[in-house]
Amino acid sequence: MANKEPGNFLQQLRQIAGRMSSGPRGAGLGVKLLIGAGALAYGVKEATYTVEGGQRAIIFNRIGGMQMDTVLTEGLHFRIPWFQYPIIYDIRARPRKISSLTGSKDLQMVNISLRVLSRPLASNLPTLYQQLGQDYDERVLPSIVNEVLKSVVAKFNASQLITQRAQVSLLIRRELFERAKDFNIILDDVAITELSFSREYTAAVEAKQVAQQEAQRAQFYVEKAKQDQRQKIIQAEGEAQAAKMLGEAVTKNPGYLKLRKIRAAQNIAKTDPVQGLDVFNQKNRIKVKTIFSLMPKV
Repeated sequence: MANKEPGNFLQQLRQIAGRMSSGPRGAGLGVKLLIGAGALAYGVKEATYTVEGGQRAIIFNRIGGMQMDTVLTEGLHFRIPWFQYPIIYDIRARPRKISSLTGSKDLQMVNISLRVLSRPLASNLPTLYQQLGQDYDERVLPSIVNEVLKSVVAKFNASQLITQRAQVSLLIRRELFERAKDFNIILDDVAITELSFSREYTAAVEAKQVAQQEAQRAQFYVEKAKQDQRQKIIQAEGEAQAAKMLGEAVTKNPGYLKLRKIRAAQNIAKTDPVQGLDVFNQKNRIKVKTIFSLMPKV
């Protein structure tokens, strides 16, 4: 802030000129010229200032006060020394983390933290300076963040804050944007960085999850037992149906049973072609010997 009064500096120059006037006339003239050049350089320095990149400047006049219609951009600017001085604002977004302890709809205490990127509204810097000064974020953000968090969190149960986190974050962002506009502050981003509950509630949630897992495991075993029982019933019904069909076939055609015995003997003989198999019928005990080893090889 270039608001130094040049009077002391000029007075010192006059004193130096007075002391040098007692010397040779040429030397005194040279010193006076040197002092004049120094005074001119000092005046030029005090009359100029630079606004760096990412900054804006507003002008305060000691006679007329704040110049409400003037916001200066980057570059070199001029002012009237002592009567005017610039106030520099950094208009780049700055991160800030704000935490709040509030209550949910079901009266659970929630510790929630936000990361807020904020910057001043450049076109309204004179008004912002008059109302809040240069530490606007320190004055405004903590209060409006706590206000919005209490309002939004109270609309949800503790479990909903976890399962509907995206919706909660959207509501917080939307309301904060609107509140910040009232103070000529722009919020570029608002994000939930931390969401935690009391130890008692956390322990209760963990116990509930364990109980649900145990219930799901028990339900799985019950369904598996029912499935096994259904398979056994189906298998028993199939065997009973096969026995019934076999009985009906034997009753209608007594030779059917003999045919089944011969086919069974053939199947067994295929597994051991060297030994013969004795097949007896119920009347004459006919011995049938089948030796596949005597069959011609292909």
